[in-house]
Amino acid sequence: MEAQITELFGLQIYTDKGMFIGEVEDVVIDVDSKKIESVVVGKVNDQLFELKNFKGLKIPYRIISAIDDIVLIRHLPGAFSGSSSSEE
Repeated sequence: MEAQITELFGLQIYTDKGMFIGEVEDVVIDVDSKKIESVVVGKVNDQLFELKNFKGLKIPYRIISAIDDIVLIRHLPGAFSGSSSSEE
């Protein structure tokens, strides 16, 4: 399946456990390998992350499970505030 990278902008990002992470703000591309390296998250769910002076975060493309109307990522226990390792 082919898609334009710009179609990702604004998509909401959720974990496979249903936790809202934020929205796709930008995409980081490795021009040498011609692959997406990571997705930059904006409008971050401040209940899950304490970003302090940062404005967003990057999610490695390798943990993205699916992209359609939303971006679905693997849930990483302990990676998000409010999540616990018992949610596995």
